[in-house]
Amino acid sequence: MMFSNTASKSAHLSETQEMTRDAGKLMSRKIWLPKLLYNALPYFYLVAGATALFATLYISNWYWILPHYLLFAAACLHMGMLVYRRRHRNRT
Repeated sequence: MMFSNTASKSAHLSETQEMTRDAGKLMSRKIWLPKLLYNALPYFYLVAGATALFATLYISNWYWILPHYLLFAAACLHMGMLVYRRRHRNRT
């Protein structure tokens, strides 16, 4: 019989693999926010989206930046409504 001793050997990770592992830990960490900031977050998204949408009216050279503004506005409005609905879903 032949027994393997691979379980006791530690794997050496490259720098890229270590950064990927550390980034995964950072992304899954819970972040604590002050209560005021936590409550204001959906309104911030809504105001930022509405402001970006309103700012598109005043862009003179629209050909490259307008789609970015519209995409940012749509993403902010969507995130604001999503966060607001999820927080107020159980209250009603």
